Amino acid sequence: MRAFVYRLYGLSGKPVVLVEQLTRLTLSIISRMVLGNKYFGVSGDDRIVSNSIVRLQEVQEMINEFFFLNRVFNIGDWIPWLDFLDLQGYKKRMKALRKKLDRFHDHVFDEHKQKKEELGKDFVAQDMVDLLLQLADDPDLDVKLTHDALRGLTLDLIGGGTDTSAITVEWAISELVKQPQLMRQATEELDKVVGRERWVEEEDIPQLPYVEAIMKETMRKHPVCVLLPPHLAMEDCNVAGYNIRKGTRVFVNTWSMARDPSLWEQPEEFRPERFIGRNVDVKGTNLELLPFGAGRRMCPGYNLGLKMIQLSIANLLHGFNWKLPEHTKAEDLSMEEAFGMTTPRKFPLVAVMEPRLPLHLYKI
Repeated sequence: MRAFVYRLYGLSGKPVVLVEQLTRLTLSIISRMVLGNKYFGVSGDDRIVSNSIVRLQEVQEMINEFFFLNRVFNIGDWIPWLDFLDLQGYKKRMKALRKKLDRFHDHVFDEHKQKKEELGKDFVAQDMVDLLLQLADDPDLDVKLTHDALRGLTLDLIGGGTDTSAITVEWAISELVKQPQLMRQATEELDKVVGRERWVEEEDIPQLPYVEAIMKETMRKHPVCVLLPPHLAMEDCNVAGYNIRKGTRVFVNTWSMARDPSLWEQPEEFRPERFIGRNVDVKGTNLELLPFGAGRRMCPGYNLGLKMIQLSIANLLHGFNWKLPEHTKAEDLSMEEAFGMTTPRKFPLVAVMEPRLPLHLYKI
């Protein structure tokens, strides 16, 4: 996080595509947890990984391509007899992406296996790949983890934690630059609780109710997953007077729920105040707000996601004043969404920031 704000400081006064910087931050954090510290530099830079196979920028490009190809409208899916023509070139791009991802995963797995062999009995798992490889070698597992399963799980861990957090923070800043008075309320709270002589730390978050309210309101109005992962009715049941037959596939539309006037007052407005003084959480307890789902199938990384999102929003507001570029009015800022596996802005936010903390705090 310190490296992230230091990088932003170097871009002060210039128009910045915010989501690119946020994705770089979240990818760096998630990659260190999943792949280990060895793969990315301390400052999140683009140093060559191990034996020059992969750079951070390359991984980011692969993740972006992965999410893009998961949301495209492929003609061959709807008109099967045209599928072999690959009119839009998406199948060709998918095959090329798979080759890149396979090369990346094989490199990562080989290095982790080599490390385990070198250490022998002294080996201790340091990251998620270490743990997955241990599970794959466990003869007592009921379900055997194949090499393809390891690839899929690793990609899920990296992709699921990278895109979603960055998109949520971008939506939060987008809403705040449209309503500068909300940003002022947040910075007043930050100055009172944290002061201007240090950055926001994890332990500060419980004392920042307005920043938390901004996060919740962003998750309400701009849910990253419009349709939660599908559920399946295990038996015949009755829900709110509707008979649901066993085997029915159920989709939960969080986007429509967020705009339901019977659940939310003036749902189309961005109003963080609606969460002040209300005990509404985002952990699946309150069914009108389900950014991470609920029950046994809710997002397993929700705790990490909450910390990343809240710390990012808090430090972006604490460290910088945000505004739109010259000749761009707040009312002209498009808030259109692009639907797919996730729901990013259709047009990425371009913003200008100016430092609001003492200069020495930006140095690392």
